[in-house]
Amino acid sequence: MRFTGLILLILLHLPSPSSAQPVSLEIKLPPIVLSGVNFTLEIAARDSSGNPAVHFAKTPELIGIELNVIGDHPAAMPSFAKGKLVVENAIIREFGTREIVVRVEGMELRQSVRVIPGILSILPPLVAILLALILRQVVVSLFAGIWVGAIILFDYNIVGGIFRVLDHFIVKALSDVSHMKIILFSMLFGGMVGVISKNGGTIGIANLITRYAKNARGGQVSAWAMSFVMFFDDYANVLVRGNLMRPITDRLRISREKLSFIVDAGAATVTSVFLISTWIGYEVGLIEQGLKLIGSNEDAYSVFLQTIPYRFYPILTMILVFLVSYLGRDFGPMLTAERRARATGEVLREGSQPAVDLTDTTSQYTTDKPARWYNGLLPIIAILAVGIYGLYSTGTAALQDAGIETYTIGEIISKSDSYAALLWASFTGCLVAIVLSVGQRILKVTEAIDAWFNGLKSMLLAMLILVLAWSIGAVTEEVNTAGYLVQILRGTIEPHWLPVLTFLIAAVISFATGTSWGTMAIMMPLVIPLAHTLGLDARLSPVDLEIVLHGVISSVLAGAVFGDHCSPISDTTILSSMASACDHIDHVRTQLPYALLAAVIGMIVGDIPTAFGLSPWISIAVGTAIMIGFLYLFGKKID
Repeated sequence: MRFTGLILLILLHLPSPSSAQPVSLEIKLPPIVLSGVNFTLEIAARDSSGNPAVHFAKTPELIGIELNVIGDHPAAMPSFAKGKLVVENAIIREFGTREIVVRVEGMELRQSVRVIPGILSILPPLVAILLALILRQVVVSLFAGIWVGAIILFDYNIVGGIFRVLDHFIVKALSDVSHMKIILFSMLFGGMVGVISKNGGTIGIANLITRYAKNARGGQVSAWAMSFVMFFDDYANVLVRGNLMRPITDRLRISREKLSFIVDAGAATVTSVFLISTWIGYEVGLIEQGLKLIGSNEDAYSVFLQTIPYRFYPILTMILVFLVSYLGRDFGPMLTAERRARATGEVLREGSQPAVDLTDTTSQYTTDKPARWYNGLLPIIAILAVGIYGLYSTGTAALQDAGIETYTIGEIISKSDSYAALLWASFTGCLVAIVLSVGQRILKVTEAIDAWFNGLKSMLLAMLILVLAWSIGAVTEEVNTAGYLVQILRGTIEPHWLPVLTFLIAAVISFATGTSWGTMAIMMPLVIPLAHTLGLDARLSPVDLEIVLHGVISSVLAGAVFGDHCSPISDTTILSSMASACDHIDHVRTQLPYALLAAVIGMIVGDIPTAFGLSPWISIAVGTAIMIGFLYLFGKKID
């Protein structure tokens, strides 16, 4: 009995698993903390074997931080759960090097953290925006923004910051597998465009459409319809249509101002929303970067497809071009230009100075080779077919591996490996284009490869901008720019108004800078986390949160196209003037009222109501009806 009692006494004094102390504590902190801005502090409790101390459930004492008060209720200190404690609303008010102390169960852990003024976090994107406005050089502007971020992150070292741009941000962007897939797809697609431009395929496609240009209406509608045939590249779209249609529209007494407007309006507006184009890899890459910032596992290509109906500016612009062309009604300076051309045959204003193409860009899309439409169309059909097959096969395989037997098209696309599908598609397009060119003896093998390389080279600048865009996105994540913006905007902006505000800001930036890609690169990593956090703060339902999130993504892409379309310093606007041989200022002056009409209607009937749940298709229908009414009320028919 004495022995049994002794055993019981020993057992009673042994510590229970729930009270066993961990051997060590570990703190995980962000690289820097912004003063007055919430940050997340993670503390892990580990046993002597280095495993999580899952039975440890104590409440620690934290010194050096505050818990941000939400509403009128004081924030409660959380406790460890399964060996881990996460404090999501930690805050430090003063900047400088600060020490955080954790005390629990007789253990103490100290960790220093660098706290910087919150306003510094907006400097990287702000510098990029301002320099883009001043210099109108997107590469220099983005690099400068990344450099400023590196200086802030790496202890204000100005010289060392330049090297950290390369070894920390750009190398990291290039080492991401999905990023490399996007770059490879885009380069391959550019190579295919180079081949079909050289073998006469693009001209052949255009010739199919121009057969219907028998009068002024037919000429304008034909020029409009060709934009959908040339959907794969905005430069090819502008240069082929402008040069091909100019003699036809001159004969039909259509003003050069109208031709350049139709040519310009069908470039970025079409290329940016099509399923496959030289823009898609860039747009999907930016969307993926933004989704990563909020921890979303959504497929970026699937999100891209879902945002297409919400791109009100490009969609309404293309509808407006058709309405103006078919109804024969114009307004503003364009009405004056069209009346002059019809009445006198003067397709140019007296005293105008037609833009002359001083670049060698047009030569890429003009050739003495036979213009056979199928040499351009078959590679594009191959891309679409293989791309759809890739989405279907990878999506169904993923669903079957997960044990799901019945599924919808949307589920297939959401689970597909879109990057693999795009790679297969673009590579197939290259092969088909080269085989057709060589097989018909239109191009020698060396000529086909040279044309393919020229197409690749045409994408180099775009890919450089994309890598810099990924890098500045990483900068804004590390300096917590979105967190600072959320902190100062929290409670002041209702999240449903974010899509229209995003479009307005993106449109202003793109118009002022003339670059759509630079605008997307700057805006996307800011607005996605902002919309996500403000939506959670407003306790939006998952459906409403998704609507707002997709709304801001589409608004960035649509607002960026606005500047690409009508800014006087945009490359496609300038190329449209050149390809149409129109006075550049006349082109900008006559098309701007049309662009503003589509933008205003898109914001009023599109961006605002759809953020509150209205179907985008209803918005497009209402917007079309308003434009028809506007043309009949304020537009005049040209005799």
